[in-house]
Amino acid sequence: MKFSAQEEYGIRCLLRIAKATTSNGLTIPEISQLEGLTPSNVGKILRILRLGGFIESARGQTGGYKLGRIPEEIIIGDVLTALGGKLYEDTFCSTHAGVEGICNNSIDCSIRSLWTTIQNLLDGVLSKISLKDLIGKDELFQIMIDN
Repeated sequence: MKFSAQEEYGIRCLLRIAKATTSNGLTIPEISQLEGLTPSNVGKILRILRLGGFIESARGQTGGYKLGRIPEEIIIGDVLTALGGKLYEDTFCSTHAGVEGICNNSIDCSIRSLWTTIQNLLDGVLSKISLKDLIGKDELFQIMIDN
């Protein structure tokens, strides 16, 4: 199982914006330089995060990107879904059916139940982690241990 670069960079950009100390937010060139990413890649990622409601932007000389919600309300599972989708979607079987266009195992599919179980476990963990947890010290690991 892999997470995409877009998901990794998106979380990093979101964290960078959350930790910003300026009242105007951060600009694409600033985030790009701080994260070592190209401005075009940062722009693409920030657009996705903005459309998802996680950040907001202000134009102009004093403009920049700020959080669209408080860190406690930004759930990491939602951010990852916006950036790259889920590991297993309900449409998976129809898009990976094979040559015939229909899955040969649609009646009794143990693989589908495996992917569904893994997705449910991931959703359960990621729905409990907020951006605030990632900003904090080692609290994230304590949350995971407690649950």
